[in-house]
Amino acid sequence: GQALVSRDGTLWRWDGLVKTAQAASDAERIRQRQRVQELTEELLKYLPDADIGIVRKAYEYSAKAHLGQSRRSGEAYISHPIEVAHNLVKLKMDETTLAAGLLHDTLEDTLSTPEEIQDLFGDEIFQLVDGVTKISKMNFSSREENQAENYRKMIFAMAKDIRVVLIKLADRAHNVQTLESLSEERQRRIARETIDIYAPIANRLGIGWLNTKLENGSFRYLYPEEYRAIEEKVARGQEYRDKYVEKSIARLEKELKAVQVKGQVAGRPKIR
Repeated sequence: GQALVSRDGTLWRWDGLVKTAQAASDAERIRQRQRVQELTEELLKYLPDADIGIVRKAYEYSAKAHLGQSRRSGEAYISHPIEVAHNLVKLKMDETTLAAGLLHDTLEDTLSTPEEIQDLFGDEIFQLVDGVTKISKMNFSSREENQAENYRKMIFAMAKDIRVVLIKLADRAHNVQTLESLSEERQRRIARETIDIYAPIANRLGIGWLNTKLENGSFRYLYPEEYRAIEEKVARGQEYRDKYVEKSIARLEKELKAVQVKGQVAGRPKIR
């Protein structure tokens, strides 16, 4: 077989490199399919009659459409739509919305056409994907303009179908968690847009965990020193908070048992 020499002078066999790359690619596909399997399993927990076939079809189509594309981190691009769909499952969205989440970047970032999406997945899913694409194409050149223009667009999107907004929030929530590979300028721009526009929308919709995810992800890049200081303080108090929650749960369970009331007690540390 052919051989090649790397920059450090190491001799590699070409067929060995191909096999190694293929093995890595196969492993990545296995991980992706596992995440999709987890996705459908979670969906069936709250929607037992859901059509998981449309979710799998959307994944297969999106994986092919994004084939060869990578995120700045080096991950296969399809990993992003999969994580967006996982955020949507946390919102207890239906299979139609999950499918649209998996497809949300196909119109903007691949050779897929509106006609193709509509033919393969129907008008409802196409309208959701198209709505997210339109929001993604909005350009915010100043803080005043982006607030005014965004709210107008968001109000329109909400009036037409609130699921468009939820998909976009799920999209931004994953993006803001994966900014490490971008330039500092892009990190700050995306973080500012997120904390000024998307986090308040999540808060207004009453989605606390998503609002927190958006705010924390943005704060990390807008105020890095303050973020590190707060992170250290939170870490120092974590053990105390965990023990406090455990003691509180035990006490409440004891009180319930004393009055012969059946129930489960759960808790978590709350920082804010």
